[in-house]
Order: sequence, then structure tokens, then C-alpha cells
Amino acid sequence: MAADINEGSVPSYYREVHQAICSRTDERVPISVFQRVLSRTSLSITVQNQIAEHVNSGDGFISKVSLYKGLALIALAQQGKPPSPKLLENFIQEFPKPQLGEPKELQSLKMQTVQESPLNLSLTLGELLKKDTIKVELIPEKKGLFLKHVEYQVTTKRFAVSVYRRYNDFDVFHELLLQRYAYRVVPALPPKRALKGVLTSMSEREFIEGRRRALDRFLNLVARHPVFSEDELVKTFLTFSGSDVQTKLRDACKKLGDEFMTCKYATHAKDYLPADIQSQFSSSRELIKNIHSSLQKLRDRAERMAERSKENATDLLMFGKELSSLGSDESPVPILASCKSPWAALRRSVKGLSVEFSLLSEKAAEQGRREEDDVVEKLNLFLDLLQSYRDLCERHEKGVLHEHQRALQKYGVMKRQMLSATVQPKEQVSVEQLESRIVQQENAIQAMELRNYFSLFCLHQESQLIFTYLPITSHILGAFVNSQVQGHKEMGEVWQDLHSKLKSLFGDGNGQSPPLSPK
Repeated sequence: MAADINEGSVPSYYREVHQAICSRTDERVPISVFQRVLSRTSLSITVQNQIAEHVNSGDGFISKVSLYKGLALIALAQQGKPPSPKLLENFIQEFPKPQLGEPKELQSLKMQTVQESPLNLSLTLGELLKKDTIKVELIPEKKGLFLKHVEYQVTTKRFAVSVYRRYNDFDVFHELLLQRYAYRVVPALPPKRALKGVLTSMSEREFIEGRRRALDRFLNLVARHPVFSEDELVKTFLTFSGSDVQTKLRDACKKLGDEFMTCKYATHAKDYLPADIQSQFSSSRELIKNIHSSLQKLRDRAERMAERSKENATDLLMFGKELSSLGSDESPVPILASCKSPWAALRRSVKGLSVEFSLLSEKAAEQGRREEDDVVEKLNLFLDLLQSYRDLCERHEKGVLHEHQRALQKYGVMKRQMLSATVQPKEQVSVEQLESRIVQQENAIQAMELRNYFSLFCLHQESQLIFTYLPITSHILGAFVNSQVQGHKEMGEVWQDLHSKLKSLFGDGNGQSPPLSPK
């Protein structure tokens, strides 16, 4: 036990390690420093946590004797033995030496920050947004007299380069991204919809503009993803300027393989997962589902408001044109005996009012564009991410989890067949074949279990990614309010100018406008 461990019963290496990692004024060692010592070992996270629990006193420090105990448990665990304090009871031989390197090398651990678990994402929204900014611009390319296809210019701020891509290039890139990162949030592509003839109708142009915006959102979400952003596949799509980008992408994907085969944490993902991972996943999924539903409704309202601003701009412009048309009528005004009409002079003034209404139309159109770009489009960006998370949850349940359950059922059938074969005499060859199939199925189940844990590992990280993006809602609300303030202020100034102009045109001798209806 710990009480049996003392200065004389431990190797000098233990004392040298203590001297290297304790403070000058306190012989105790902070538990955080001991955890960094554990991280230098080749032990699994589960074993590291077990050793830490055995020596942790709960006050954030461990005593010198507890450190010796921890070092002994590390050494035993490195020999393949369970890290149990019972092994230290009545230990006759000298305590084994843990493989931690030279004690002097451990001194720097006192100055290091605690190493974050690979399960945790430590990025902020600002850091994600700074990763890259992608612009997708439309470049129609004509072949002869007809528009055969649409080409896009893709510009990345991070790599400071522009490349040209067609929709089919996006399609192949998306397909390969899903193959490589089946356990991550891969945003969906907008529908292709074949073009029919030259783009002459507004509906066709609106569809192409909507698709351009969706492709822009897709690439920005991919380029800012903490995992995708460092992938060779993404860099190739954003920077390769050769003629056959699709072949280049497929070759890159073949070399890389899927994430499970390349991630260093894949086979140990279970060790990093919290015990209540399933309940955390369920609660996160339900909350994100509710957020998605509410934001969809907000987006629909914002779209209607932006559309009304555009319609208001059209109405104001037409109102001004009608005033101009009214004032441009050069028909002679008859002189009536009963009154002297001022219309001949007024109609010239009425024509001049169209300038203010044209300006009002421009301001209303600008507000509509702000509402569309700063509010609707940002809501669509977040909605695309939320939808891709929901798609990921379905892939997890219908893919990895479902295949794992089917493999277990198949394994059960094989075991029953094997049991039947041992009870009833059968040919030796068929029994051996059945045994071989059972071994293969066991290996397949083991691989599926590892993939299932890795899928949960990735899901946990992607859930964190969604919550990291949540503050974007405050940015969107701020953009919405600023748009309204700016729009009403600018239009209010024009309306005020128009009001003053009307007073000078139609007011009486005292500068007062005549009443529009009898009092």
C-alpha cells in the first residue's frame, strides 16, 4: 500500500522524477502535472485515468508518497499488468522503473498547460470564420450561339488563388468528401437541374443565382471545418488549376482512404468517449432539431421581408415614373370661366418629384439586398450546417449502427450452426469451413465496433461544432437590426426632403399645405 512506500523503498529514479516536477516551495505535485507525466506514456486513456484515480487526493495535489505510488503503477502497467494498488502490497522486489525519459526532460511539464483531450474542440466561432473565405462567382461560357453550361470562379482567401469549376466538379468533390468523411457533417449540394436553352427567363436566372449562393455556402462550410480545412482533398479542389480536376481529386482520395484508416485516434476512440455518450448524443440531437425548426421559420420570415423590400422598391420606382409621365403631358390646359387653373405650372413641378421617388426606390432595393445578403444568406448558411448534422445522425443510425447489428445477428446464426455441427456428426471439412467463417465474422464485428465508437467520437465533435456556430445567431440578429435602422434612416431622410419640397410647391402664402380633406 501507499503507506509501505518510502524514500528507502523506491529506486533513485523515483526521487529524481519528484525533484524534477515538484515546486520549490512545496514537495507536493499538482495533479495536472502528474496527468502530463501520464500523457508521456504509451498507455491508453482508460489506464491513465485509472492510475490518476488511485493517487488523486481530491485537493488538486498529490503527495510525494502518492507520486511514488503512481510511478510504480505506471511501470507495472507498461509491463502489461493491471494498475492495481494491490500489486504494490508486500512487494518484495525493488519497484520497477517507468519508461518516462530522463528526469531533466520532465521539468518542462511544470510550465506546460494541460493537454486537451482530442475529443474536445477548442476553437471559437471567430477562429472558424477566419480559417478561410470563399467566393463563388458566376461566369457564363458560350459555345457558339447557345449557352451550353455554367462555369464558376472559385476564389480562396487563404490560398490567394482563383480556379474555375463546373457543377460536375462540385458533384465529384462532394461524393469523394462523403466517402472520406462519412462520420462528419458534409453539407449537401444544391440540385443540378439541367438547363434548357439560353437563359432568357427570370425563373431560370433566379435558379442559377440560388445555386451559386448554395455552392458558395457549401465551400465556406467545408473550408472552415476544423478537419476538412487541413485535408489534401479540399486543398486540391480549391487550388488545382489543371484541366482534369476530377481525376486529380479521385487520385488524392485513393491515396488518403477514409478517415477511420488515417486518424490516429480511430482505434482508441472508445477510450476518449464519456460514459454517458449515448444520452449526450440523444439530447444534443433533439436540441439541434428544435433549433433547426425555429431557424427555418425565421429564415422564411426574413425572405418575405426581403422580398417585400424589393417589391416596395419596384412600386416606388413605378410611382415616380407615373408622376413623371403625368408631368410630361404637354396638352394645353383650357381656360375655364369658373376658375383659373394652376395646373400648367404645377405639372412641371410634379415631374421633378420623380427624382426623389427614384432615390427612394434605390434605398428600398439596397435594404432588400442587405436583408438578403446579411440576414437570409447567413441563416441559410447555418441551416445548411444544421441539416448536414441531421443527415449525419441518420447515417450513423442507418449505416454503422445498422450494419453492426446485422453482423451480430449473422454471428449468432453461425454460432448456432456450429453448436449444431458439434452435436450432430458432420463432415470435418464443413465444420472447419464454418469455424473459419466464424473467425472472419468475429474480425468483422470487431472492426465494426471500432468504427461504431469512432462514429460516436466524430458525432461528439460535430455536435460541439454546431454549438460553436450557435453565436452566429446574434450576428444575424445584429445584421437584421442594423439593416432596418440604416434603411429607415436613409429612406426617412429622402422622405423628409420630399416633404419639404412638397411644402414649397403646393403650400399657400404662409408655407402651409392646403388640407387634403375638409375639416
